Amino acid sequence: MMRSMTGFGKGSAECAAARITIELRSLNSKGLDLSLRCPSTYREREMDWRKKVGDAVVRGKVDVNIHREARGHEAVGLPAEWLETAMQSLQTIAGEPVSRGDLLAMALRLPAPSVSENTLPEEWVAVEAAMDQALADFDSFRLREGAALAEDLAANIGAIQRGLEEVPAMEEERVAQLKARLQRGLEGIEYDTNRYEQELIYYLEKLDVNEEKVRLQAHLTHFLEAMQEGQGRKLGFISQEIGREVNTLGSKSNHAAMQRVVVQMKEELEKIKEQSLNVL
Repeated sequence: MMRSMTGFGKGSAECAAARITIELRSLNSKGLDLSLRCPSTYREREMDWRKKVGDAVVRGKVDVNIHREARGHEAVGLPAEWLETAMQSLQTIAGEPVSRGDLLAMALRLPAPSVSENTLPEEWVAVEAAMDQALADFDSFRLREGAALAEDLAANIGAIQRGLEEVPAMEEERVAQLKARLQRGLEGIEYDTNRYEQELIYYLEKLDVNEEKVRLQAHLTHFLEAMQEGQGRKLGFISQEIGREVNTLGSKSNHAAMQRVVVQMKEELEKIKEQSLNVL
C-alpha cells in the first residue's frame, strides 16, 4: 500500500501532573532526518522515542514536538510538599504558635527548590499513549495522501500506455512514407533493385522500435506492480528506465505524429518523476 512522505499526526493524553500533546510533521527527504523536541524532564526517554518514531516513519524530514502542560500545583510552580515541610520547620523554630498564613508567607520568601525532575510512572504511560496516538494519526494521514498519489500516478502511466498503443499504426504509415520518399528520390534514375531493397531494409532496421516498445511496456507494467508495494525509491528507478525507452523511441521515430506522442509521454513522465519523490 502506498504512503506519502508528507504527513501530519497529533496525539494527546493527560494524567494528574500534566497534559501531554505530541505533533509529528514530515516532508520529502532521501533518508530519515528526524528532529525531536521535548521537555527536559523527558530527556531520559529521548533515544527510545527516536527509535520508535524512526521505525514507524522510515523516511522523510520529520519534526516531533512533545509539549507538556503542567496541571495542579505544578502548573503555578509551587512545590506543595516542600511548602508544607518548610512551614512545619518554621513553626518548630518559632517555638510558639504562629498562624498558617504567617507561616506560608515566611515559607514563600524562602528559595524554593526546582520542580522535581523525577517523572511519575503514570505520566510516562500518558506520554506513550500520546505518542502511539500521534503515530497512528500520522500513518493514516500518509495513507490518505498515498492513495491520492497512487491515483495520479496510475493516470500518468495510463496516458503513456495509450500513447504506446498508438505507435503501431504510425509505424505502418512511417514505413509507407519512407518507401515513398526513397522512390521520389529515384525517379528518372536507373538503379539496382537489389541495392534499393538492401538500403530500404537498412533504414527500416535502423528505425525499428519494436524492442523499445516491448521494454517500455514491461517497465509500465513493472511500475504499476511497484505501486502496490509502495516503494518510492523503486518507482524512481523504474521511471528512469521508462525515460530511456521513451527517449530512444523519440530519436528513432522520424515521424511527426509519433514525435508528438513521444512529447506527450515525456510530459507525463515528468509528472511521474515529481510525484514519485513524495512516495515513501
